[in-house]
Amino acid sequence: MVNIEKYGDFKVLGKNKKKTKIILCHTSREVGEYLTSLKFRYNGKYTKIPNYIITKDGKILQLLPDNGYSNYFTDETLNKTSVVVCLENLGWLEKKPLSNSYINWKGSIYNQEVYEKKWRDFFFWEPYSEEQVKSAAELCLHLTETFKIKRNCIGHNTKFEGTEHFEGIVSKSNFDGKYTDLNPSFDFKNFIKLIENGKYTQ
Repeated sequence: MVNIEKYGDFKVLGKNKKKTKIILCHTSREVGEYLTSLKFRYNGKYTKIPNYIITKDGKILQLLPDNGYSNYFTDETLNKTSVVVCLENLGWLEKKPLSNSYINWKGSIYNQEVYEKKWRDFFFWEPYSEEQVKSAAELCLHLTETFKIKRNCIGHNTKFEGTEHFEGIVSKSNFDGKYTDLNPSFDFKNFIKLIENGKYTQ
């Protein structure tokens, strides 16, 4: 059974029982900083709230109910029909001059091993952990079971024409080339294998 921890007291914009897709994205900062920004940005009235966050160690935090939605995207229909799952990750990184450290566009410093691949004009990325991939698969299996969402998955992070009409599991980066989440380090091959082989039981 998937282990989900309720977190915070975030307000939903509305509720919708009909969900057709799960959208995977990431935080662009460490989870503590991200949660603080969600709580206090715009004097506590920030409305771009994901349904779930998956931390680096694989913990699943639920911020909004499964049938709830926020203004995460500018498309109201997309918000209503999607469950947003946000993975803790700094995203793209730049090497700091004269050091072994990296830094992302938010100013977060990263001192561990990076994933190297040229993609969308960037070269260095913070890797997603194996625990995150496993937890993401478990959560997606749970959500597809709950909402009868198709267990289809685009299975890569490049732009995909018609993503807004796709029913199943997608990445934010499938919608537009300006987005870099999920980044190239995400193990889509293992994720899809877990989705195809996994059987969620209540």
